[in-house]
Amino acid sequence: MKNRKLLRLILPSCVAIIGELPISAVANNPTVVHEVKNDVSQPLRDLTFPAQSGGSQQSQPAQPTRPPFTSPQADPVAQVPSNTLLGVQVGLNFDGISALETVASGGPFVPPDTNGAVGATQFVQWVNVTFEIFDKNTGAIVMGPTSGNAFWKGFGGPCETRNDGDIVIQYDKAADRWIAAQPVFVAPFMYCLAVSTTSDATGSYNRYAFPLPNFPDYSKLGVWPDGYYATFNMFTQHFLGAMACAYDRTNMLAGNAATAVCFQQPANISSLLPSDLDGKTQPPIGAPNFMLGLADSIDLNFFRFHVDFSNPGNSSFSGPVLIPVAPFSEICNRSTTLACIPEPQPGQKLDAISDRLMYRLAYRNFGDHESLVTNHTVAGSPLAAVRWYEIRNPSTAPFVFQEGTVVTPGINFWMGSIAMDKAGDIAVGFSASSDSLDPSVEIVGRVPTDPLGAMEAPKIVGVGTGVQQASFHRWGDYSSMAVDPKDDCTLWYTQEYYVNSGSFNWSTRITSFKFNSCK
Repeated sequence: MKNRKLLRLILPSCVAIIGELPISAVANNPTVVHEVKNDVSQPLRDLTFPAQSGGSQQSQPAQPTRPPFTSPQADPVAQVPSNTLLGVQVGLNFDGISALETVASGGPFVPPDTNGAVGATQFVQWVNVTFEIFDKNTGAIVMGPTSGNAFWKGFGGPCETRNDGDIVIQYDKAADRWIAAQPVFVAPFMYCLAVSTTSDATGSYNRYAFPLPNFPDYSKLGVWPDGYYATFNMFTQHFLGAMACAYDRTNMLAGNAATAVCFQQPANISSLLPSDLDGKTQPPIGAPNFMLGLADSIDLNFFRFHVDFSNPGNSSFSGPVLIPVAPFSEICNRSTTLACIPEPQPGQKLDAISDRLMYRLAYRNFGDHESLVTNHTVAGSPLAAVRWYEIRNPSTAPFVFQEGTVVTPGINFWMGSIAMDKAGDIAVGFSASSDSLDPSVEIVGRVPTDPLGAMEAPKIVGVGTGVQQASFHRWGDYSSMAVDPKDDCTLWYTQEYYVNSGSFNWSTRITSFKFNSCK
């Protein structure tokens, strides 16, 4: 890796410029980040990947950033799903990557960071240190399981030599390209991005390494017309606050040199999600990327990120605007790493990661209105429950159009992901567990004619037949609900569960389904 001299320019626009060496950004002022390196890879399918030594281990835990939010009020929007069975048609429903299949990539790790995306012809699942490519019509394996850092084989530097987790695989629906993203957790900290040159995930990639100033925890990625937007929780010995960065999508699609524009936020802003575009209708011209996080027990933090790569000083990160929501309390005190989700014996208590919104913040433009949907885990009385929101009018005056908390007596729901199809149907997938229910994979959903805030009865798509033991009390960290770009109706969900009880022997489930009302 070729070193670059670090430059810092003091300009009227307060823009800092980063070369390879890290520099802290000033809160509310943009920092320009130049790539350390870029190249074009050989086709992924033509590369060979030597096995790495594996072993049961914990990946870097998602770090708590603050004490938990609590409300003295009972949840006013808690609702047991209706007796109406969820009106969906399940397509493929099969096991994805298992812990055993990550050994050659240096695993297995806990938690598995279960993530996936669907493209023109393929579904790609990336689980912590390993990815696999499937034919989306048959479920047949096209490639893998393969070590995650194979995206950067031959690239050099820590993007190639490290394989640290907190991964995201995305599909740029407007360009029909894949985006693979993985941070580097040791100095020099990096964000490694690979953008495919075609719609084939096994082909070649435009590859980039961008420096980061500090330890970048829990990174998330959203696709937007003017950029790829990423968020990180930044740490030194203590939490610094969330950082939001926009990466130059236009140049990265072309394989050209690219920059990023970043804004570091103060320590009271954490775990932001960038908006991620679904559907064929673009946001209004010039619309900023929308970012959302938890503000307190009755509000969400809402931000607008406008980027100008040609004149970075014109970039802006405005907010927070507080969006009032129904009162909620978190479950499991993350600030003391308390795990509280039960399993049947001999299973251990599990972590809920309830101090943050869960991936994704899915955006859709219906023409007469814009919608964002997201979710997080809350205390549904004594049990864990999934709180979800539909937020409308983000470009003008955002407000909660509807919200609900999915609860069922005796069962914990947590670690959800949400999306909306082109007909306005909403689906949420999550883990479900109790003292008598092995952790399983379930989905709920609603159609626009359902009462606001209501969900139809759950469908189990992955029946747990085992429990987790002696695995650091970790679970998931996140899951993924994605929308098929071709019909804009089929939803794909992937989540962790256990087929057999034990330690470090998790499995994952991949399920496609479509609402009967979406044509």
